[in-house]
Amino acid sequence: MPELIAPLTRVHRSFLEAMAEFQSEGRGGTDDNTMVGSEIRTYSDRWATPEAFEQYVTELRADAEEDSPRPVGYVPGTTLWYVDGDHYLGRLAIRHRLTPKLLEWGGHIGYDVRPSARRRGHATAMLLAALPIAFRLGIDPVLITCDEDNVASEKVIRKGGGVYEDTRKGKKRFWAPTRPLS
Repeated sequence: MPELIAPLTRVHRSFLEAMAEFQSEGRGGTDDNTMVGSEIRTYSDRWATPEAFEQYVTELRADAEEDSPRPVGYVPGTTLWYVDGDHYLGRLAIRHRLTPKLLEWGGHIGYDVRPSARRRGHATAMLLAALPIAFRLGIDPVLITCDEDNVASEKVIRKGGGVYEDTRKGKKRFWAPTRPLS
């Protein structure tokens, strides 16, 4: 059964296959400002070796710590992978706070499902599993954004309790509660 977990090296092979799928659909170019795109540009030439992949996993996990080094303008973030056993299905990141840019464009939560695993409810399951984690991080409500024309992602956000606020710079913005229902 799929689950949302902290990044682990055991999914190395499947992770590489997923990144190849993302690259095949054009992800990773200089105009791809997503988490996956940025990481493909930064790490894809190093991921193949187990040692480099272990270092990547260590860096992802450390990014959740307030005092970890990160680029200027970036905030601490908890990265979680959605896996079924050793099979990597997707990723989700919870940004611990909003910068002005994240308030306009990126939000607290971003997610990606590998192309071969789409349209099976994984994005919804990831988001629903992540909301209590965001609450434990002290985030309530969360801002989640999607492109204006991304109907599938909008459906996921609405299933997660997202309430539409407005559209800015081509991004629809939704606020979703993270507090458990009483």
